[in-house]
Amino acid sequence: MGATGRTLGNADLERLSGTRKGAILLVALKQDVAATIMRSLPRDLVEEIAGDIASINTVEPALREEVISEFYNMLLARQYVDAGGLSWARSVLEKTLPPDEARRVIAAIEHHVYEQPFNFLQKTEKENLLTFLQEEHPQTIALVLSHVPVGMSSEIMTGLPTERQIEVVTRMATMDQTSPEVIREVEAGLEKRLAGLVSERFERVGGIPAVAEILNLAGRAAEKAILEGLDAENPELVEEIRRLMFVFEDILRVNDKGIQAVLKEVDNEELALALRTASEDPVDKIFKNMSERAALLIKEEMEFMGPVRVSDVESAQQKIVDIVRRLEDAGEIIISGKGGDGELIS
Repeated sequence: MGATGRTLGNADLERLSGTRKGAILLVALKQDVAATIMRSLPRDLVEEIAGDIASINTVEPALREEVISEFYNMLLARQYVDAGGLSWARSVLEKTLPPDEARRVIAAIEHHVYEQPFNFLQKTEKENLLTFLQEEHPQTIALVLSHVPVGMSSEIMTGLPTERQIEVVTRMATMDQTSPEVIREVEAGLEKRLAGLVSERFERVGGIPAVAEILNLAGRAAEKAILEGLDAENPELVEEIRRLMFVFEDILRVNDKGIQAVLKEVDNEELALALRTASEDPVDKIFKNMSERAALLIKEEMEFMGPVRVSDVESAQQKIVDIVRRLEDAGEIIISGKGGDGELIS
């Protein structure tokens, strides 16, 4: 930790621990900002950083600037990893930072990436990964897909056979908490052919929201095949997944022609009730696809409606969502933002 009351200079940067750098960064920030950050950290880490802060007497300005600069570069590097992967991040950093700084940031980012559960899979080619995972138990695949990025999960899911897709989706949707011991065992098995490190914390993974998000990106054909297959075994689960895949606010994703088709099937009273608590953007989109007279009637209906129950508003919104889903299934409307939305429906 360093001697109590030390004055830290620029020569100390390479030898500083992560918590000591964190302490220097927090001291450099405004107290209210530092307090906000501290409240979001685990208690044991807060105690360690607080001890470091107490042991620092003064910090030379040059060292403080170096720590702040390193922190900023780490944030950029994390964005590069999220956007283009570790190799791309390394290439950008080597071109934009001094050699020593690039080396230090790359090493820190690699450590961060590889200490996350199953993130070592991100450096594996998709085809090899599919071949590898297809032989694994559906529960193992579900655990892996719950930890890797959603886009990667969607690619893997669409590459699996339909029967295996249904098994994996079922397990993901019913997955809650996974203990470090279970993750450790699974990673140890995968490590024989690829690589892996151990997670030391409980994680809430999977669940119906994760399934809905993956299927939203999987494309219409894969989504339909999975949900139809699953519907035969667990229709209640399919309904829960569908409700999360498209909610009322997502009506912004429906093209204008589709909005007009939906409005033909909704009466004024139902629509006024559904719009009562809606945000401005979906309301504007709906009014834009109505005549001025029809929009005025709806606005008057909303104005003179009086107090309404939230449950009634949600019910009205759900009825409209059901109409959207039915029309999309029939190929009569287009919803943007799905994996297959590049294929126009005639």
